[in-house]
Amino acid sequence: MTKEQAIELLESRGQGHVMRGFDNLSEAQKETFLAQIENINWSDFELIGSDSANARGEFAVPPAIELSEIEARKDEFEAAGLEAIKKGEVGAILLAGGMGTRLGFDLPKGCYNVGQTHDLYIFECLINNLLDVVKKADAFIPLYIMTSEKNDKATRDFFAEHDYFGYNSDFVKFFIQDMACAVDYDGKLLLEEEGRLATSPNGNGGWYASMLKAGLKSDIQARGVKWLNVFAVDNVLQRIADPLFIGATILGNYVSGSKVVRKVEPAEKMGLLCLEDGKPGIVEYYEMSKEMSEARAADGSLLYKYGVILNYLFSVEKLDEIVDNNMVVHVVEKKIPFIDADGNKVSPTEPNGYKFELLVLDMIHMMDNNLAFEVDRNYEFAPIKNLHGVDSVDSARELLEKNGIVL
Repeated sequence: MTKEQAIELLESRGQGHVMRGFDNLSEAQKETFLAQIENINWSDFELIGSDSANARGEFAVPPAIELSEIEARKDEFEAAGLEAIKKGEVGAILLAGGMGTRLGFDLPKGCYNVGQTHDLYIFECLINNLLDVVKKADAFIPLYIMTSEKNDKATRDFFAEHDYFGYNSDFVKFFIQDMACAVDYDGKLLLEEEGRLATSPNGNGGWYASMLKAGLKSDIQARGVKWLNVFAVDNVLQRIADPLFIGATILGNYVSGSKVVRKVEPAEKMGLLCLEDGKPGIVEYYEMSKEMSEARAADGSLLYKYGVILNYLFSVEKLDEIVDNNMVVHVVEKKIPFIDADGNKVSPTEPNGYKFELLVLDMIHMMDNNLAFEVDRNYEFAPIKNLHGVDSVDSARELLEKNGIVL
């Protein structure tokens, strides 16, 4: 795209302000900026002012395998899962685009050190968990790590500096998540600085499209990967490429699966797996009526009790089917730092515009079926969202120690 083409495009959409200061940029900055402008997804802006969240349907309890059944069928599930891993049919996707800002930390979140008597990084915890499976299967699992524009180099450098924590680097690929532009309440594009649009990662549902854009489909095909286990960076206890989970999903003829933990009380703030109009769905805690959140099954347990922990298994064949369909774009109000007309940096304390996000919960709803696979939260659920308190570094350290991890 040339400068003249950019000006014509932006002026036609009432966004001419974006080009202010363009002539002051270096040639490299101009090239990067014009590429940003060329990649703007203008259709997102049409959603502003509309309710992108559709009315919810009729909810029902999803198909599930509970802890007792998993224990009883452990050998059967594990054998099927290990067979798939040994054949090279399973890959893992680590969603690691975030920074450690809420932890008072200015590096990628996965670089945070949870150790106390020795170094033990979040990334290291996850690799150790994956290596447990590698040793059991005697086969390395392809690991695709999704970064962001802001933390890609730091993440790659960190893994290289630590020799990939003992993982075979031939099986590790990095890719950058697609970015989406941010706009103010009038739909005007915001600038992060002169020559750079304000952008943010396009949500946790954009991971597969970002993989394809990065050219990783050829790697998936060359390796013969049929299943992708996607998981978030912040849960240091989660089991990745878990043979039990994979085996149960395959043997049950499911195209997707979700690891879930049992909700401890009706008001717990977590998304719940359910069926919505007969299709897999996730309902957020704030979307649930009091009656639904407190409903009880015949045995007295909560009827809707399976909380998702962002650890999902997807059939690659099914992912290829849905990626070309238009996923729901969610318009989200956010606090967006920007520069004003005079070039002054502004850090708002209240929401000042919109970001556009794709959510993995919509990917679940596009699946033909989905298995709720229960795990023990004391063994597999230690999220790090905050420095102290609930779901914090403190609570994660406590659970790591309970599981025999020396800190």
